[in-house]
Amino acid sequence: MVNAQIGIIGGSGLYQMEALKNVEEVTLDTPFGAPSDSFIVGELAGVQVAFLARHGRGHHLLPSEIPFRANVYGMKQLGVEYLISASAVGSLQAEAKPLDMVIPDQFIDRTRQRISTFFGEGIVAHIGFGNPICPQLAQCLSTAIASLELEGVALHDRGTYVCMEGPAFSTIAESNLYRSWGGTVIGMTNLPEAKLAREAEIAYATLALVTDYDCWHPDHDHVTVEMVIGNLQKNAVNAQRVILETVKQLAANPFESIAHRALQYAVLTPPDKFPAATYEKLSLLLGKYYPPSP
Repeated sequence: MVNAQIGIIGGSGLYQMEALKNVEEVTLDTPFGAPSDSFIVGELAGVQVAFLARHGRGHHLLPSEIPFRANVYGMKQLGVEYLISASAVGSLQAEAKPLDMVIPDQFIDRTRQRISTFFGEGIVAHIGFGNPICPQLAQCLSTAIASLELEGVALHDRGTYVCMEGPAFSTIAESNLYRSWGGTVIGMTNLPEAKLAREAEIAYATLALVTDYDCWHPDHDHVTVEMVIGNLQKNAVNAQRVILETVKQLAANPFESIAHRALQYAVLTPPDKFPAATYEKLSLLLGKYYPPSP
């Protein structure tokens, strides 16, 4: 199987990486079903990376329909250690303007219909998730954005991403509630993605691309579909430049993340109590600490 140390998940508007060279399409099956689409594996700045369109090419998957477990497990199968999540978001704060980029350091989970763990079926694990983003990977993204000096784009290098279920957008009351909680941006896709990446011991960071203000804003009613699509397209171009620069940084200075040891003390079930079928399904995650019996 091909191997890629860096993974990229593209959200709304980012369905491909045009700079990829020597591209190979890889279709994977996982114990958790099929991922959103085939993985596009190729070279970016001479570095092997794996790209996945989160909603599928053609954007045919609702946020609640995304096979998050299969997507992250597939990245793990490909050898990914660093995962960059590019995501379209609405802004909950006036200073985070359309076309700006936010590197969140916190999440608020408002999803209701999604499985947020690989575990269960006889094996219990509780990962630490107090700091849900890998700080080194977030810093790589921030440094890349600052170095590019993108026109009309301001960088917000921390913030709280509120993840809602969707597919409907918030009511004004909900939007104002999230603002009162300190939310910076709102989206529909980064959870349980970030939780699963942590369980898979993959360093994870979000590149949040602001398309518009959420409905709390007095000018929200003046936002048109054409404006949002235009911002999505501009964001996709800028995101590709940022990701390319970030990949260059990672290749030059790979690092050990706290995420890379997330399961070391997380599993509560004694190994001799692991159900064989569950262990087999999770062996890719557990084998480092609990190798199979000879």
